[in-house]
Amino acid sequence: MAPLIHKLRSEERLQTIVCLTAQHRQMLDQVLDIFGIQADIDLNLMKQGQRLTELTASVLHGLNGVLDTLHPDCVLVHGDTTTAMATAMAAFYRHVPVGHVEAGLRTYDMLHPWPEEMNRRVIDLMATHYYAPTSQSRDNLLRESVPAERIHVTGNTVIDALLMATGRIRDDAALALRLAEAFPFLDSDKRLILVTGHRRENHGGRMESMCRALKRLADRPDVQVLYPVHPNPDVRKVVDEVCGDRRNIILIEPVDYLHFVYLMQAAHVILTDSGGIQEEAPSLGKPVLVLRDITERQEAVAAGTVKLVGTDTERIVAECERLLTDDDYYQSFVHCRNPYGDGQASQRIVATLL
Repeated sequence: MAPLIHKLRSEERLQTIVCLTAQHRQMLDQVLDIFGIQADIDLNLMKQGQRLTELTASVLHGLNGVLDTLHPDCVLVHGDTTTAMATAMAAFYRHVPVGHVEAGLRTYDMLHPWPEEMNRRVIDLMATHYYAPTSQSRDNLLRESVPAERIHVTGNTVIDALLMATGRIRDDAALALRLAEAFPFLDSDKRLILVTGHRRENHGGRMESMCRALKRLADRPDVQVLYPVHPNPDVRKVVDEVCGDRRNIILIEPVDYLHFVYLMQAAHVILTDSGGIQEEAPSLGKPVLVLRDITERQEAVAAGTVKLVGTDTERIVAECERLLTDDDYYQSFVHCRNPYGDGQASQRIVATLL
Protein backbone atom coordinates (compact mmCIF):
# COMPACT_ATOMS: atom_id res chain seq x y z
CA MET A 1 0.00 0.00 0.00
CA ALA A 2 3.01 2.32 0.35
CA PRO A 3 2.94 3.86 -3.16
CA LEU A 4 -0.83 4.25 -2.93
CA ILE A 5 -0.51 6.07 0.40
CA HIS A 6 1.94 8.52 -1.17
CA LYS A 7 -0.41 9.15 -4.11
CA LEU A 8 -3.38 9.66 -1.79
CA ARG A 9 -1.49 12.06 0.45
CA SER A 10 -0.36 14.12 -2.53
CA GLU A 11 -3.98 14.81 -3.50
CA GLU A 12 -5.29 17.95 -1.78
CA ARG A 13 -8.92 16.95 -2.24
CA LEU A 14 -8.45 13.86 -0.06
CA GLN A 15 -7.71 13.50 3.63
CA THR A 16 -5.82 10.23 4.10
CA ILE A 17 -5.50 8.52 7.49
CA VAL A 18 -3.15 5.54 7.82
CA CYS A 19 -4.11 3.03 10.50
CA LEU A 20 -1.88 0.11 11.49
CA THR A 21 -2.92 -3.05 13.31
CA ALA A 22 0.78 -4.06 13.52
CA GLN A 23 0.28 -7.60 12.32
CA HIS A 24 3.96 -8.58 11.70
CA ARG A 25 5.33 -5.68 13.75
CA GLN A 26 9.03 -5.96 12.87
CA MET A 27 8.54 -6.31 9.13
CA LEU A 28 5.96 -3.52 9.15
CA ASP A 29 8.26 -1.02 10.83
CA GLN A 30 10.99 -1.70 8.27
CA VAL A 31 8.62 -0.99 5.38
CA LEU A 32 7.33 2.23 6.95
CA ASP A 33 10.90 3.44 7.34
CA ILE A 34 11.95 2.49 3.80
CA PHE A 35 8.99 4.24 2.19
CA GLY A 36 8.98 7.21 4.57
CA ILE A 37 5.43 6.66 5.83
CA GLN A 38 4.26 8.10 9.14
CA ALA A 39 1.19 6.32 10.46
CA ASP A 40 -1.61 8.33 12.03
CA ILE A 41 -2.95 5.49 14.20
CA ASP A 42 -1.08 2.46 15.51
CA LEU A 43 -3.27 -0.06 17.31
CA ASN A 44 -0.28 -2.36 17.99
CA LEU A 45 -2.52 -5.41 18.35
CA MET A 46 -0.08 -8.24 17.73
CA LYS A 47 0.83 -10.47 20.68
CA GLN A 48 3.26 -13.38 20.94
CA GLY A 49 1.55 -16.67 20.05
CA GLN A 50 -1.71 -14.94 19.11
CA ARG A 51 -4.17 -17.16 17.28
CA LEU A 52 -6.21 -16.11 14.27
CA THR A 53 -9.42 -15.96 16.30
CA GLU A 54 -7.80 -13.62 18.82
CA LEU A 55 -6.29 -11.43 16.11
CA THR A 56 -9.62 -11.18 14.28
CA ALA A 57 -11.43 -10.16 17.47
CA SER A 58 -8.71 -7.64 18.33
CA VAL A 59 -8.88 -5.99 14.90
CA LEU A 60 -12.69 -5.79 15.02
CA HIS A 61 -12.59 -4.26 18.49
CA GLY A 62 -9.70 -1.91 17.69
CA LEU A 63 -11.31 -0.59 14.52
CA ASN A 64 -14.52 0.12 16.44
CA GLY A 65 -13.00 3.13 18.13
CA VAL A 66 -11.17 4.29 15.01
CA LEU A 67 -14.31 4.30 12.87
CA ASP A 68 -16.40 5.91 15.61
CA THR A 69 -13.89 8.76 15.80
CA LEU A 70 -13.11 9.31 12.12
CA HIS A 71 -16.39 8.56 10.31
CA PRO A 72 -14.48 7.93 7.02
CA ASP A 73 -16.06 8.12 3.59
CA CYS A 74 -14.14 5.03 2.49
CA VAL A 75 -11.85 2.39 4.01
CA LEU A 76 -9.17 0.85 1.79
CA VAL A 77 -7.77 -2.59 2.58
CA HIS A 78 -5.24 -4.63 0.65
CA GLY A 79 -5.07 -8.28 -0.24
CA ASP A 80 -6.03 -11.21 1.93
CA THR A 81 -4.62 -10.80 5.42
CA THR A 82 -6.64 -11.30 8.58
CA THR A 83 -6.17 -7.58 9.21
CA ALA A 84 -7.74 -6.73 5.86
CA MET A 85 -10.69 -9.09 6.35
CA ALA A 86 -11.51 -7.93 9.89
CA THR A 87 -11.08 -4.25 8.98
CA ALA A 88 -13.45 -4.65 6.03
CA MET A 89 -15.97 -6.31 8.32
CA ALA A 90 -15.74 -3.53 10.91
CA ALA A 91 -16.35 -0.94 8.17
CA PHE A 92 -19.21 -2.96 6.67
CA TYR A 93 -20.97 -3.08 10.03
CA ARG A 94 -21.05 0.74 9.94
CA HIS A 95 -22.13 1.04 6.30
CA VAL A 96 -18.74 2.57 5.42
CA PRO A 97 -17.78 1.78 1.80
CA VAL A 98 -14.83 -0.60 1.51
CA GLY A 99 -12.33 -0.43 -1.34
CA HIS A 100 -10.50 -3.72 -1.89
CA VAL A 101 -7.06 -3.29 -3.43
CA GLU A 102 -6.02 -6.56 -5.13
CA ALA A 103 -9.60 -7.78 -5.44
CA GLY A 104 -10.74 -10.88 -7.29
CA LEU A 105 -7.84 -13.29 -6.76
CA ARG A 106 -9.06 -16.88 -6.43
CA THR A 107 -7.84 -20.46 -6.13
CA TYR A 108 -11.39 -21.73 -5.40
CA ASP A 109 -9.88 -24.01 -2.76
CA MET A 110 -10.65 -22.70 0.72
CA LEU A 111 -7.66 -24.51 2.22
CA HIS A 112 -5.05 -23.25 -0.27
CA PRO A 113 -3.87 -20.73 0.70
CA TRP A 114 -5.28 -20.90 4.20
CA PRO A 115 -6.79 -18.71 5.59
CA GLU A 116 -6.11 -16.19 2.79
CA GLU A 117 -8.60 -17.66 0.30
CA MET A 118 -11.38 -17.25 2.84
CA ASN A 119 -10.19 -13.76 3.81
CA ARG A 120 -10.25 -12.34 0.29
CA ARG A 121 -13.60 -13.91 -0.58
CA VAL A 122 -15.16 -12.44 2.57
CA ILE A 123 -13.73 -8.99 1.75
CA ASP A 124 -15.16 -9.15 -1.75
CA LEU A 125 -18.59 -10.02 -0.34
CA MET A 126 -18.54 -6.78 1.65
CA ALA A 127 -16.69 -4.38 -0.64
CA THR A 128 -18.11 -1.45 -2.60
CA HIS A 129 -15.09 -0.68 -4.79
CA TYR A 130 -13.01 -3.44 -6.39
CA TYR A 131 -9.47 -2.72 -7.61
CA ALA A 132 -8.64 -5.81 -9.63
CA PRO A 133 -5.03 -6.27 -10.71
CA THR A 134 -5.88 -8.09 -13.96
CA SER A 135 -8.74 -8.80 -16.34
CA GLN A 136 -8.87 -12.37 -15.03
CA SER A 137 -9.44 -11.04 -11.50
CA ARG A 138 -12.22 -8.86 -12.91
CA ASP A 139 -13.78 -11.89 -14.60
CA ASN A 140 -13.72 -13.81 -11.31
CA LEU A 141 -15.66 -10.99 -9.68
CA LEU A 142 -18.15 -10.79 -12.53
CA ARG A 143 -18.87 -14.51 -12.17
CA GLU A 144 -19.66 -13.80 -8.51
CA SER A 145 -22.24 -11.19 -9.59
CA VAL A 146 -20.23 -8.11 -8.65
CA PRO A 147 -21.62 -5.20 -10.73
CA ALA A 148 -19.23 -4.36 -13.57
CA GLU A 149 -19.30 -0.63 -12.81
CA ARG A 150 -17.77 -1.29 -9.38
CA ILE A 151 -14.73 -3.11 -10.77
CA HIS A 152 -11.62 -1.23 -11.90
CA VAL A 153 -8.70 -3.07 -13.50
CA THR A 154 -5.69 -1.15 -12.18
CA GLY A 155 -2.70 -3.48 -12.11
CA ASN A 156 -1.23 -4.32 -8.72
CA THR A 157 0.30 -1.72 -6.41
CA VAL A 158 3.05 -4.23 -5.55
CA ILE A 159 4.60 -3.45 -8.96
CA ASP A 160 4.45 0.27 -8.16
CA ALA A 161 6.35 -0.43 -4.94
CA LEU A 162 8.88 -2.65 -6.68
CA LEU A 163 9.67 -0.05 -9.33
CA MET A 164 10.06 2.62 -6.66
CA ALA A 165 12.57 0.39 -4.86
CA THR A 166 14.58 -0.60 -7.94
CA GLY A 167 14.69 3.05 -8.98
CA ARG A 168 16.20 4.00 -5.63
CA ILE A 169 18.82 1.27 -5.87
CA ARG A 170 19.67 2.25 -9.44
CA ASP A 171 19.96 5.97 -8.74
CA ASP A 172 21.73 5.87 -5.37
CA ALA A 173 25.23 4.38 -5.67
CA ALA A 174 25.85 4.62 -1.92
CA LEU A 175 22.64 2.72 -1.21
CA ALA A 176 23.54 0.03 -3.75
CA LEU A 177 26.93 -0.37 -2.08
CA ARG A 178 25.40 -0.68 1.39
CA LEU A 179 23.01 -3.36 0.15
CA ALA A 180 25.87 -5.32 -1.42
CA GLU A 181 27.94 -5.04 1.75
CA ALA A 182 25.08 -6.55 3.75
CA PHE A 183 25.64 -9.91 2.01
CA PRO A 184 29.42 -10.48 1.95
CA PHE A 185 28.88 -14.24 1.84
CA LEU A 186 27.37 -14.18 -1.67
CA ASP A 187 29.70 -15.82 -4.18
CA SER A 188 29.63 -14.08 -7.56
CA ASP A 189 31.05 -17.23 -9.18
CA LYS A 190 27.95 -19.20 -8.21
CA ARG A 191 24.34 -18.82 -9.32
CA LEU A 192 22.04 -17.79 -6.50
CA ILE A 193 18.88 -19.76 -5.67
CA LEU A 194 16.77 -17.49 -3.48
CA VAL A 195 14.14 -19.23 -1.33
CA THR A 196 11.16 -18.10 0.72
CA GLY A 197 8.71 -20.53 2.30
CA HIS A 198 6.31 -19.95 5.16
CA ARG A 199 2.68 -20.60 4.19
CA ARG A 200 0.65 -22.38 6.86
CA GLU A 201 -0.59 -25.09 4.49
CA ASN A 202 3.05 -26.06 3.86
CA HIS A 203 3.97 -26.50 7.53
CA GLY A 204 5.10 -29.95 8.66
CA GLY A 205 5.84 -32.68 6.14
CA ARG A 206 5.50 -30.44 3.09
CA MET A 207 8.08 -28.03 4.52
CA GLU A 208 10.42 -30.96 5.19
CA SER A 209 10.05 -32.10 1.58
CA MET A 210 10.89 -28.58 0.32
CA CYS A 211 13.97 -28.45 2.52
CA ARG A 212 15.19 -31.84 1.32
CA ALA A 213 15.05 -30.45 -2.22
CA LEU A 214 17.22 -27.51 -1.14
CA LYS A 215 19.79 -29.95 0.29
CA ARG A 216 19.90 -31.79 -3.03
CA LEU A 217 20.32 -28.59 -5.00
CA ALA A 218 23.03 -27.39 -2.64
CA ASP A 219 25.15 -30.39 -3.70
CA ARG A 220 25.80 -28.60 -6.99
CA PRO A 221 29.16 -26.80 -6.86
CA ASP A 222 27.92 -24.00 -9.16
CA VAL A 223 25.00 -22.78 -7.01
CA GLN A 224 24.43 -21.11 -3.66
CA VAL A 225 21.13 -21.40 -1.79
CA LEU A 226 20.00 -18.44 0.32
CA TYR A 227 16.94 -18.71 2.56
CA PRO A 228 15.74 -15.74 4.67
CA VAL A 229 13.75 -17.77 7.20
CA HIS A 230 10.34 -16.55 8.34
CA PRO A 231 10.09 -15.95 12.12
CA ASN A 232 7.21 -18.43 12.57
CA PRO A 233 8.58 -21.11 14.94
CA ASP A 234 6.88 -23.89 12.97
CA VAL A 235 8.90 -22.82 9.92
CA ARG A 236 12.20 -22.26 11.73
CA LYS A 237 12.18 -25.63 13.48
CA VAL A 238 11.93 -27.61 10.23
CA VAL A 239 14.34 -25.43 8.26
CA ASP A 240 16.99 -25.56 10.99
CA GLU A 241 16.67 -29.33 11.40
CA VAL A 242 16.85 -30.18 7.69
CA CYS A 243 19.09 -27.43 6.27
CA GLY A 244 21.03 -26.07 9.22
CA ASP A 245 24.12 -28.26 8.75
CA ARG A 246 24.60 -27.73 5.01
CA ARG A 247 27.47 -25.39 4.18
CA ASN A 248 26.10 -24.35 0.78
CA ILE A 249 22.71 -23.36 2.23
CA ILE A 250 22.81 -19.97 3.94
CA LEU A 251 20.02 -19.33 6.44
CA ILE A 252 19.54 -15.71 7.45
CA GLU A 253 17.05 -13.62 9.36
CA PRO A 254 14.26 -11.98 7.32
CA VAL A 255 15.51 -8.86 5.55
CA ASP A 256 13.77 -5.57 4.91
CA TYR A 257 12.13 -4.75 1.61
CA LEU A 258 15.04 -2.98 -0.08
CA HIS A 259 17.46 -5.74 0.87
CA PHE A 260 15.06 -8.35 -0.47
CA VAL A 261 14.63 -6.49 -3.74
CA TYR A 262 18.44 -6.46 -4.02
CA LEU A 263 18.49 -10.24 -3.45
CA MET A 264 15.82 -10.80 -6.10
CA GLN A 265 17.92 -8.79 -8.54
CA ALA A 266 20.95 -10.93 -7.68
CA ALA A 267 19.11 -14.26 -7.92
CA HIS A 268 19.28 -16.66 -10.84
CA VAL A 269 16.17 -18.61 -9.77
CA ILE A 270 13.60 -17.93 -7.06
CA LEU A 271 11.75 -20.68 -5.16
CA THR A 272 8.79 -19.36 -3.19
CA ASP A 273 5.33 -20.01 -1.82
CA SER A 274 4.70 -16.25 -1.57
CA GLY A 275 1.97 -14.60 -3.61
CA GLY A 276 3.63 -11.21 -3.98
CA ILE A 277 6.92 -12.60 -5.23
CA GLN A 278 5.07 -14.36 -8.05
CA GLU A 279 4.11 -10.87 -9.22
CA GLU A 280 7.34 -9.02 -8.45
CA ALA A 281 10.07 -11.33 -9.75
CA PRO A 282 8.88 -11.36 -13.40
CA SER A 283 9.38 -7.58 -13.52
CA LEU A 284 13.03 -8.30 -12.71
CA GLY A 285 13.32 -11.04 -15.33
CA LYS A 286 13.68 -13.83 -12.77
CA PRO A 287 12.15 -17.32 -13.19
CA VAL A 288 9.93 -18.35 -10.28
CA LEU A 289 9.15 -21.89 -9.17
CA VAL A 290 6.09 -21.79 -6.92
CA LEU A 291 6.18 -24.17 -3.97
CA ARG A 292 2.42 -24.68 -4.00
CA ASP A 293 -0.02 -26.99 -5.77
CA ILE A 294 -2.39 -24.19 -6.68
CA THR A 295 -2.07 -20.43 -7.04
CA GLU A 296 -4.38 -17.43 -7.21
CA ARG A 297 -1.88 -15.88 -9.62
CA GLN A 298 -3.03 -17.93 -12.61
CA GLU A 299 -2.16 -15.06 -14.94
CA ALA A 300 1.52 -15.59 -14.13
CA VAL A 301 1.26 -19.30 -14.90
CA ALA A 302 -0.51 -18.57 -18.19
CA ALA A 303 2.07 -15.92 -19.12
CA GLY A 304 4.91 -18.33 -18.45
CA THR A 305 6.61 -16.17 -15.80
CA VAL A 306 6.12 -18.74 -13.01
CA LYS A 307 5.64 -22.49 -12.77
CA LEU A 308 3.83 -24.47 -10.10
CA VAL A 309 6.03 -27.24 -8.71
CA GLY A 310 4.37 -28.06 -5.39
CA THR A 311 6.44 -29.37 -2.49
CA ASP A 312 7.55 -32.76 -3.82
CA THR A 313 11.32 -33.07 -3.46
CA GLU A 314 11.93 -34.76 -6.80
CA ARG A 315 9.86 -32.30 -8.79
CA ILE A 316 11.43 -29.23 -7.20
CA VAL A 317 14.91 -30.59 -7.92
CA ALA A 318 14.04 -31.57 -11.51
CA GLU A 319 12.49 -28.20 -12.41
CA CYS A 320 15.29 -26.20 -10.82
CA GLU A 321 17.94 -28.37 -12.48
CA ARG A 322 16.30 -27.71 -15.84
CA LEU A 323 16.50 -23.95 -15.29
CA LEU A 324 20.16 -24.33 -14.36
CA THR A 325 21.10 -26.41 -17.40
CA ASP A 326 18.73 -25.44 -20.24
CA ASP A 327 19.30 -21.83 -21.30
CA ASP A 328 16.44 -21.82 -23.83
CA TYR A 329 14.07 -22.94 -21.09
CA TYR A 330 15.46 -20.29 -18.75
CA GLN A 331 15.04 -17.54 -21.34
CA SER A 332 11.41 -18.57 -21.91
CA PHE A 333 10.69 -17.26 -18.40
CA VAL A 334 12.83 -14.17 -18.66
CA HIS A 335 11.27 -12.69 -21.80
CA CYS A 336 7.61 -13.03 -20.79
CA ARG A 337 5.61 -9.88 -20.09
CA ASN A 338 4.56 -9.36 -16.48
CA PRO A 339 0.73 -9.46 -16.42
CA TYR A 340 0.47 -7.56 -13.13
CA GLY A 341 0.97 -4.03 -14.21
CA ASP A 342 3.12 -1.14 -15.32
CA GLY A 343 3.68 0.72 -12.06
CA GLN A 344 0.65 3.02 -12.42
CA ALA A 345 -1.88 1.13 -10.30
CA SER A 346 -1.83 3.64 -7.45
CA GLN A 347 -2.54 6.53 -9.83
CA ARG A 348 -5.52 4.67 -11.31
CA ILE A 349 -6.97 3.90 -7.87
CA VAL A 350 -6.73 7.54 -6.78
CA ALA A 351 -8.40 8.63 -10.00
CA THR A 352 -11.38 6.34 -9.40
CA LEU A 353 -11.75 7.62 -5.83
CA LEU A 354 -11.78 11.22 -7.04
